[in-house]
Amino acid sequence: MKILWVKPGKLLPLETGGKLRTYNILRHLSMNHAVTYLSYYGGNRDSQYEQELLERLPGAFPVHGAAPSTSGFERYLDYVLRLPSSVPYSVSRFTSAHVRQLIVDWISAQRFDVAVCDFLASTLNFPREPAIPVILFQHNVESLLWRRRAQFETKWLNRLSAKIEYVKMARFEPRQIRRFHHVFAVSDHDREAMSGIVDRKNITVIPTGVDVAKFQYDPELRPAAPLVVFAGSMDWAPNIDAVEYFCSEVWPHVLARVPEGRFRIVGRDPHPRVRELVSASVEVTGTVPSVVEHFREATVLVVPLRIGGGTRLKIYEGMALGKATVSTRLGAEGLDVRHGHDILLADDPRLFAKYVATLLRDETTRRAYESAATATAQKYDWSVVTEHLIAAMRRVIADPACA
Repeated sequence: MKILWVKPGKLLPLETGGKLRTYNILRHLSMNHAVTYLSYYGGNRDSQYEQELLERLPGAFPVHGAAPSTSGFERYLDYVLRLPSSVPYSVSRFTSAHVRQLIVDWISAQRFDVAVCDFLASTLNFPREPAIPVILFQHNVESLLWRRRAQFETKWLNRLSAKIEYVKMARFEPRQIRRFHHVFAVSDHDREAMSGIVDRKNITVIPTGVDVAKFQYDPELRPAAPLVVFAGSMDWAPNIDAVEYFCSEVWPHVLARVPEGRFRIVGRDPHPRVRELVSASVEVTGTVPSVVEHFREATVLVVPLRIGGGTRLKIYEGMALGKATVSTRLGAEGLDVRHGHDILLADDPRLFAKYVATLLRDETTRRAYESAATATAQKYDWSVVTEHLIAAMRRVIADPACA
């Protein structure tokens, strides 16, 4: 197959779930198919990024200057100028006349068998009546994400902007979903959420994956201390809310049962609200080269998400390493996991704390969850996930309705 894949922003470094998902799929997809990956980004020209991208993905086509700068004041000014538009800011800021013209020209010339719009943010760069099948890859149901964010934001200005974005997204997202030939969702839950917009047969679930060669379980490994770890991008609002909630509502109850316990927050660009959580029992690492060693040191992984959507890659990565995990139901939403078998799920903070403390204290129970977690993760290597995606693409190409 000849595939055009379009995604806004830099793909590297691989510090977010969406980037990891895209990169691993493209890496496996490129082994047997001709993939042109259009990566368009703003800010200063980054020759090092472009060179590394081409080394990792030889079919890449980086485009600089097709998105606004991400610096604080310029981002704020850009937001204010776009406020009157009915298009959500998270989409309009990634809409580029140059990128649109490239895509229109390539698709009109039928250089590809199929095109993929990776994330809703790129949708307005695609033509209304494409000459080839086009697929929208929805990593989140964006309107649900913004609604949850509007509910949980603590600062009034952030809450107001989230509400505005939600209102715009609730109108915009369904229209965009309907105009693509097919939709890739990341979970059955997201598929259900979108089935009221388009026919279920036009939505395929591409499950979350994990690099099992990188995240290998060592059954002989024993944690040196009762360490609880959360990992994620610490400048992302749902993760900020998650660790604040855990530290205020859950962690005191864990310490009451396990006084020697330690909580480590691992992830890039910690927001000032995250850094304020540092204490005698709470550590914030900031950006790390890899989460693998932090996961290996962990006794228990936690995912106390109350807002958000998407792929939950860190859960499968931890499970592949054989780590017992406690999550909210939202945090594990859409994953092939079972409460009481390979994961523990709790939305009540006291129950969440009880599960964490039990796993810290009871090695027999913990190792049973570790073994079950590893077995679950083994089924979702990225190579298997990509084969599932390839089969779905072939069905879309062969569908007369997409011609």
